[in-house]
Amino acid sequence: MPEVIFAGPEGRLEGRYHPQKEKDAPIAIVLHPHPQFGGTMNNKVVYNLHYAFYNMGFTVLRFNFRGVGRSQGEYDQGVGELSDAASALDYLQSMNNNSKHCWVAGFSFGAWIGMQLLMRRPEITGFISVAPPANMYDFSFLAPCPSSGLIINGTSDRVAPPADTHTLVNKLHEQKGITITHQEIEGAGHFFETEDYMDNMVGNVSDYVKRRLTENTR
Repeated sequence: MPEVIFAGPEGRLEGRYHPQKEKDAPIAIVLHPHPQFGGTMNNKVVYNLHYAFYNMGFTVLRFNFRGVGRSQGEYDQGVGELSDAASALDYLQSMNNNSKHCWVAGFSFGAWIGMQLLMRRPEITGFISVAPPANMYDFSFLAPCPSSGLIINGTSDRVAPPADTHTLVNKLHEQKGITITHQEIEGAGHFFETEDYMDNMVGNVSDYVKRRLTENTR
């Protein structure tokens, strides 16, 4: 998988880019957890999501937010990281301008950034939010949430407690015109620590995305 360096708002950003042969393949970006708590694009959840999308026929990009790995700049409370994600999507689209579908997936802090990106970019047709930290960050900007997606979390998550995720999901369920699907992995913690939890989570994500691609609905 080629390493790529592309221009971000604060200098270079480092990524991994995995293209399909088909020129009109759907595209996806995958966003990593919190930079100040060891989050990188090589996080296991992020890595597995990347390959899940690739194996479903997507051209995929994951990258390091500013100040992580070889990406330039420094942590910016989520504001700059959202700009990084927008730059990553610009880069991905510039190489794949025939793509019919555009998805964003994020884990933890990356899920929060991904949901904000959704609000800015009407071309995003679906989202995956893994363990969104609804207890730490305000998700009220999702009013209304512009596209349907999957929120998935573990029932034993101590970092982002399930009760807060339920509150977020219930708020989103009230919105018309979109469908929020919510799934929980029984017994899994924030990082889907065992192979079984990880496989279960990735399997649920893959089933959901495949179904959405055949339905052609928003």
